[in-house]
Amino acid sequence: MGEVAVLFGGPSPEHDVSILSGLQAVRALKAAGRGVQAIYWSKTASFHLVDSNLEATAFVDGVPSGASQLTLEGGAGFVAAGGRLRGAKALDLDAVVLCTHGGPGEDGSLQGALDVAGVSYTGPSVAGAALGMDKLAFSDVVRAAGCRALPRLALTPELEHIDFDGPYIVKPRFGGSSIGIDVVADLATAKARLTSNPHLRSGAVIEPYREDLYDLQIGVRRHPTLTLSAIERPLRGPRTSGEILNYTDKYGGGEGMASAPRELPAQLASPIHESMVSMAATVAEAALIRGVARIDFLGNDHEVFVNEVNTIPGSLARYLFIEPEIPFAQLLTDMIEETKAVPTRRYSAAGADGLVLRGAASIAAKLA
Repeated sequence: MGEVAVLFGGPSPEHDVSILSGLQAVRALKAAGRGVQAIYWSKTASFHLVDSNLEATAFVDGVPSGASQLTLEGGAGFVAAGGRLRGAKALDLDAVVLCTHGGPGEDGSLQGALDVAGVSYTGPSVAGAALGMDKLAFSDVVRAAGCRALPRLALTPELEHIDFDGPYIVKPRFGGSSIGIDVVADLATAKARLTSNPHLRSGAVIEPYREDLYDLQIGVRRHPTLTLSAIERPLRGPRTSGEILNYTDKYGGGEGMASAPRELPAQLASPIHESMVSMAATVAEAALIRGVARIDFLGNDHEVFVNEVNTIPGSLARYLFIEPEIPFAQLLTDMIEETKAVPTRRYSAAGADGLVLRGAASIAAKLA
């Protein structure tokens, strides 16, 4: 059993929460006797090998002292820079555990880079990550798979009519963790948010705001078998807006999602519980879940809707697996084993044998 690395941080609004998740994973793997390296991904997107015993406060000002810079190289993986007495050396890793919430760490960008570099990693593939981060595409996919979801449209300056009544929720199309979300009364106000809210610049969606619906969440994994966690009902804290579960409610407790207030397991009517379990299993397949994900629902005593999927959730959703209990180290071990059992895409140049190049005319002739 070789060494693994835990990668955390990254150029994302969820940078700090990612550090908390990563350090939790490092501690759990070390306690289980696994050789583990800690790789910090800075806010400026550079990679650094850091002491695996560091606490969260060491990262307040960025790259901690004593860190060694790494490069990510095609076919070689993570490589430590050489010095006067030694050359550059690639890290010998079985896999990398991704604790990279939001942004390029969860939208497929990092996953694509790791695929090109030949690095095995936990969590979603490029396709699964991109689908999970795109709220509009995800909503269309789950509805096509037969799940119930509230109507959702792309919000653009050209949008003139909505077939559902307000008030509305406006969300970044690409993003998570309740960052940049607004509740608005009408379409005109929603469209004004496109210029006033910086989180909406890459795209936005609009959907009905239902005051009668509350948040429900369930963890899911597909390896070694399809496993669903207990269902939780997150509780809104004293600093919440009262309309939506906000970022502070989720992560303000100091341990990521693991310390957020909640009802776990949620006390639900049997039909609602059964509907959530059924739809979660469907979403796991339709959304290409890999690793441990968290599926977010909106519901009440009478109906429930799929809302979003978080493909690399805060604290890796470890706190949800209580029925039956799955220790954090076991969740991580199973995710590492999945990197071999269900590998992500490996690129190949097979078929690029030079035949087309040998028979090609001059480039100048092709441009004539």
